[in-house]
Amino acid sequence: MRYTQGGGLTDAERAAQERIRLQAVERFEGAETNREIAAALRVSERSVERWRRAWRERGEAGILSKGSPGRLRLSFVQIARLERELGRGPLVHGWADQRWTLARVKTLIGRLFHVSYTVEGTWRLLKRHDWSWQQPTRRAIEHDDGAVDLWKKEVWPRVRAVRRHVTAGSSSRMRPASR
Repeated sequence: MRYTQGGGLTDAERAAQERIRLQAVERFEGAETNREIAAALRVSERSVERWRRAWRERGEAGILSKGSPGRLRLSFVQIARLERELGRGPLVHGWADQRWTLARVKTLIGRLFHVSYTVEGTWRLLKRHDWSWQQPTRRAIEHDDGAVDLWKKEVWPRVRAVRRHVTAGSSSRMRPASR
């Protein structure tokens, strides 16, 4: 079975597939061939071969579902601790300024919980818990609204590229006069 982009199986779908594998085990014990089992359960022979090998090597535990691959890496207690640590600020954790970046949060998670996340995984974790990006509350000292308005009104119109008018052209490499 092919999975859709970015998705796997729901818990119900995983349980349904596990029931099919358990039916296959009953048929293994009944000495049916892979072809007969595949036809009866409407799966590929290759899947039945894989299941039979896992069953032979590890018993029934070999064909049971391993659970969701996207299970949570951090517990609710750890998430609460992470939130407290983020609230303390980056300076407390050794960074030179007061900006939390995804890379810094990822590093903090690794230091606190010995769990590795990707930067994208860190973003998803933060988003899942309704944390969002923040803008600074203060403006730069050098910011001058009057100078910005003046530049927009006087300088920008002069430096902005004037659009060329679209004219009919030719896709030929030759000059129109040489035809």
